[in-house]
Amino acid sequence: MSEDYRFQQYSGGCQCGAVRFHATELRDNPHVCYCRMCQKAVGNLFAALVGVRHEHLTWTRGEPAEFMSSDLAARGFCRDCGTPLYYRGIGGEHLSMSIAAFDEPHAVPVLYQFGIEGKHPSLIQLNKIEELGTTESAMPNEVGPIRSTNHQHPDHDTATWPQPN
Repeated sequence: MSEDYRFQQYSGGCQCGAVRFHATELRDNPHVCYCRMCQKAVGNLFAALVGVRHEHLTWTRGEPAEFMSSDLAARGFCRDCGTPLYYRGIGGEHLSMSIAAFDEPHAVPVLYQFGIEGKHPSLIQLNKIEELGTTESAMPNEVGPIRSTNHQHPDHDTATWPQPN
């Protein structure tokens, strides 16, 4: 995998759009972490994270709230919608940003796994689990109404949010 992904410009933010950020460079550590603390912080089986040094990160709208998950670590999130945004080691040189919070999460490869002790056993066989298709094919009756009432911020920067009616 090329390291070109590291030197791209990235924007992202929370689900409601109250917090937005811009990163000018990523660290070479995109990973998933299965540790129990990361699981609880994101409410899922793992956290997908990539480091961004403080000097390469700008908060472009709002600022995240923080929860001290230990004496040595803080978790950043949107105080309005609850979207998990980062893990921060106290005194560290970078934040570990949630890859899914980026507008184009597919542009950031996942190269490493940490916290293997907490890995859910079914994830080992994930590629063997039945796929139910796309959201559109699996939930055809729900997609239209959800899309027409969507309050989620789009995956790009906006001058203002929420958008005027």
